[in-house]
Amino acid sequence: MRVSVIQMNQGSDKAANLDQARRLIEAAIAADRPDIVSLPETWTNLGGGRESREAAAELLPEPGGTGGPAYEMLRDVARGAGIAVHGGSIIERGPEKLFNTTLVFDATGTEIARYRKIHLFDITGPDGTGYKESALYGAGDAIVTCQVGGVTLGLTICYDMRFGELYAALRERGAEVIFVPSNFTLQTGKDHWEALLRARAIETQCWIAAAASWGSYEERGAQRFVYGHSLIADPWGHVVAKASDGRGWATARIDPAVTARVRRDMPILEHRAARRVRL
Repeated sequence: MRVSVIQMNQGSDKAANLDQARRLIEAAIAADRPDIVSLPETWTNLGGGRESREAAAELLPEPGGTGGPAYEMLRDVARGAGIAVHGGSIIERGPEKLFNTTLVFDATGTEIARYRKIHLFDITGPDGTGYKESALYGAGDAIVTCQVGGVTLGLTICYDMRFGELYAALRERGAEVIFVPSNFTLQTGKDHWEALLRARAIETQCWIAAAASWGSYEERGAQRFVYGHSLIADPWGHVVAKASDGRGWATARIDPAVTARVRRDMPILEHRAARRVRL
């Protein structure tokens, strides 16, 4: 399986973001022939405030139904190219709050997974900038995996990566590749992004595929910056592909033989199951 992680520089113009995403996916397909592509977190909207996010939100259909512009674009790309599409995350309209939601489509354009971000980004950055995702978004409550080409995929989003217990649970459910679409801030990203992703790869012995947003965006009159550096890491924690600054993508081949060897030689899952203790 070949995986491409797409790096975008999206803003608050949803139509422009959809066009950018499609063009980058098409370029990655033409250049690298991936079996699955992945987009960043909330690639349909970044910035512009509450009103912009509300306007970008889509009501997701029941299985087999017709969705909004982003939903249908993802399905159309999958069906048209004959590849699986991991839709990063889009803004889902819920009954009371929005949700930060991942969608996965198989090569026929059929939705096979839906994951709502569990851990919401309510923090204060090193420069004092506050983020409160829970003011607008509800939290998911389900751990989600799916299968593409016989490979089990685990689904997470951005801030989830700081919670190793979620990744351990995904490994126990059979995950071999874990996706981490992100809008990681520049200030935290330069210190924590690669370190956390490599740690999640090492401790789960999974491949990590992290598509990220890069560059600046406007948020209620202020400029904010996201780190980018989209990457793919192998189960030993080596970064095997990484995007440079700017828009683009990175591609790597997921080798099941590497996964099997790492897990055979260091059987972490068996050791964890055999030595459960109350701390």
